[in-house]
Amino acid sequence: MSSSSAQDLEGLAIPFNFAPDQPFRYTLILSTRAPDSINLVDDTPSARLQVFSKVVGFMNEFLKETGRVDEQTILRKLRLWIVALAIACLLAGMGIGAMLSGRPTTAQNQVPIARAPEALSASFAEIARRVEPAVVNIETITASQDEMDKSEEGRLRPSDNPLLDMFRRQTRRPTRGVGSGFIVSPKGYILTNEHVIENASRITVGLQTGEKFRGRVVGVDDETDVAVIKIDPPRDLPTVTMGDSNSSQVGDWVLAIGSPFGLDQTVTAGIISKKERETYPFNSFQRFLQTDAAINRGNSGGPLVNMRGEVIGVNSQIATSTGDYNGIGFALPANEADFVYRQIATQGKVRRGYLGITLDSVKEEFARVYELAEAKGAIVTGVQPSNEGQPTPAAKAGIQVNDVIVEFNGQQVASAQDLIQKVAGTPVGQSASLTLLRDGEGKLEKRSVTVVLAERPPAPAFRDSDTTTPKPGGNEPQPKGNGLRLGVTLGELTQQIITEKNLTGVRGLYVKDVDPNGLIAELRLAGGQPALSEGDVITRINRIPIGSLAEFERVLKGLKSGDPIVLHVSTYSRAVDSVVQRILQFTYQ
Repeated sequence: MSSSSAQDLEGLAIPFNFAPDQPFRYTLILSTRAPDSINLVDDTPSARLQVFSKVVGFMNEFLKETGRVDEQTILRKLRLWIVALAIACLLAGMGIGAMLSGRPTTAQNQVPIARAPEALSASFAEIARRVEPAVVNIETITASQDEMDKSEEGRLRPSDNPLLDMFRRQTRRPTRGVGSGFIVSPKGYILTNEHVIENASRITVGLQTGEKFRGRVVGVDDETDVAVIKIDPPRDLPTVTMGDSNSSQVGDWVLAIGSPFGLDQTVTAGIISKKERETYPFNSFQRFLQTDAAINRGNSGGPLVNMRGEVIGVNSQIATSTGDYNGIGFALPANEADFVYRQIATQGKVRRGYLGITLDSVKEEFARVYELAEAKGAIVTGVQPSNEGQPTPAAKAGIQVNDVIVEFNGQQVASAQDLIQKVAGTPVGQSASLTLLRDGEGKLEKRSVTVVLAERPPAPAFRDSDTTTPKPGGNEPQPKGNGLRLGVTLGELTQQIITEKNLTGVRGLYVKDVDPNGLIAELRLAGGQPALSEGDVITRINRIPIGSLAEFERVLKGLKSGDPIVLHVSTYSRAVDSVVQRILQFTYQ
């Protein structure tokens, strides 16, 4: 800038050139040290212009030197701000997400655990509120034995014992009982256990409202221990919702509602600890849901309810050594109970389909011995020739012992119990197709038969004498060549044994003794009885018919640890007055 033009600058705007569209920034630093060659004494216009020029030049130089440092500082700070902003956004997002999902923003692993019991308790309360109005208390009065022994004229029937007659003449009070039930129809139909109302001369049903009604038995089913009773209320009653017991899983929460010890409307909670539990004495239609919800005397007949408020079982039994709750209870699945109710309500009794055969399930050992692709199917262990003078459906269709039924009406058969359920659930008189495998000349041949189902007769009452308890093993030496590695002493059948044991037509080896410490002694039937007992006859081992000890021993010698063993066993049953067969499947050790 020339000195002449600088003189014209006084009082005028000085034009500065900047980058277009860029803001002008500068930092004014006050210092006590003046720039070099600046005269601060002379106050003339020329001096002021000189000072101004010096200052502008000083500032330009200063900005050039400090610009580079400020730019690096700004970039560094900018990066820090970006990182801080990202962290803030992340935390804010987590907080918003937690609020939207109903969860707190902190202690996420602890607070839900603390709140879970509260939510579960609220669910229990809501389910109880909905179901309890349909749960009833059942009180029964059973006439004393004296009343039952009276003749038509109202007099006690005399006995041959005068002392007994004297005690019988003393007044005896009737027996009172208590149980539970639940309403399944607005018109007053109620489901409960048969043993709750068995032999009752009077049934009183109490509702949640406090009302009481006289109940009458509509029908019972011995196979499932289910009874249907009815009351006649002046209005429609609240009912339960029947659920699908097959969809329940082990670990599901359940509530048991009933009147333990007469304490009506009692609710206990637990989980399903096992499905399809079999209890002694075994019954094909009593495969229970096992639960740890407290079930006591008086709970029988009450509902077992899932977390949707649906009835999935009828509380029926407990496992106990004291007579009271010991941690395990059993409920009949609702699907079976509902089937029974609908049949009784419509026709007064339960009618189930029937083939006339006894069955066992295919297990892994049988599948390996018989070279099946999978361990599924039902083995025919016996064919009943007739029932009430008429040939059974199985006998008519030519089904034979040792046939393996793999399909029923086009549906795969998983086990013996599966086939029983399929047959029982099919209407009486309806035709059904069966696909079976028959052992012939060392291979299984596939066949199809058609049967017309009959009505299942009442279950026979098997007596304890039908099962022989194995004798304890003695110290005397056992005969050789008789399967000692299995822990069983065998002998060949003689005519005397055949006659004494009613074993006409049976060929095999007679079981003389079972060693309680042997492999065979560990095997148990479904009801808990020993699988093999004295008096049984082993007819086959691993598909090979057995007629002598030498044949049996030859098969055993060819086995090694881990090999499957399938024994066909025949025995005489007093209950059916004939020889019956069963199959033992286990692994050689």
